[in-house]
Amino acid sequence: MNIHLLLDANISWRSVSILQQSFDGCSHVDSIGLKVPAKDKDIWEYARKHDMVIVSNDEDFLNLLLIKGFPPKIILLKTGNQRRDRTEKLLIDAKKQIEDFINSSEYGLLEIV
Repeated sequence: MNIHLLLDANISWRSVSILQQSFDGCSHVDSIGLKVPAKDKDIWEYARKHDMVIVSNDEDFLNLLLIKGFPPKIILLKTGNQRRDRTEKLLIDAKKQIEDFINSSEYGLLEIV
């Protein structure tokens, strides 16, 4: 199963190399060719077109999900501001949960607390 994460601007770009060790693909919004800072709707469209899962702690993506549905799917980190290594560990530890979420046709949102 391919899991391609797209990290929102509120997550460190430095996490990409660590997360790529556990997930098939990982990119940061600042490095995919969108205008910086990228607009949420542009990030949404990019993720949809490239079959990526958006990872963010920004609830604005929840609003887009409610309006547009999915794909793309959203992983919403409800942990507040965390150190980079803590965020990486949360995602890596939740890999099985993320895989199940991606395989589900019922859910477009996964909240990690």
